[in-house]
Parts: sequence; C-alpha cells; structure tokens
Amino acid sequence: MLAALLDWPQGTFASKLEVKGAEVEVTREIDGGLQTLVLTLPAVVTADLRLNTPRYIKLPDIMKAKRKPLATTSPAELAVTLGTGVRLMGVTPPAERRGGIKVDSVTALVDCLKN
Repeated sequence: MLAALLDWPQGTFASKLEVKGAEVEVTREIDGGLQTLVLTLPAVVTADLRLNTPRYIKLPDIMKAKRKPLATTSPAELAVTLGTGVRLMGVTPPAERRGGIKVDSVTALVDCLKN
C-alpha cells in the first residue's frame, strides 16, 4: 500500500539486495527458483529472513542500554506536518445472510446445487 500511495516501484521478500547507482537489484525466491528485479530509486523493498543474519544481543548489553538516556523529538522540532493521504469514502455493513435449506437426499442436494 505504501508503494501505491507514493507511486514508487516495489520489491517484496528480498533475499539479496545490491545498490547500483540510481537502481537497486532485488533478488527474491519464487516457486520456480530465483527472480531478479531491477528497480529505480526511490523504491519500497521488503526483506525476507534470508537477507540478513540476526544479531543476538547479550544480557549485559541490554542492561547497559536500559540506563542510557533516550532522546525524543517532536514533529514540530523537525518541521514536519503529520497527515494521511488516505480518505475514508464510506462504511457499509455486509449483506444479510439468507437462511439455508435442509434437503432429504443427495439427489435433492445435487438438484439444488445445479439450479
């Protein structure tokens, strides 16, 4: 949805990513093997779990990070206005479901399904 709203190209489930100047080469796994896409920047790329190996943090490092101060900034300090590009057109409830019927035999069921 983000790529559609920004009108940018997108590459999903990237298992390999190479930036080459103003383009990015995205390799992704599909059912038949690998697919390579060349996208112009800016682009939206989502990552597959094979793109990077996770870094496991040790418990002492987590405890040190808890003590560090966290700097926060507001959108006004960054001179950014927040808003959405999505407009709600309307909300309607789904159609009411009709009641089902009971049939006595398989031939009656087949007849109901055909007609």
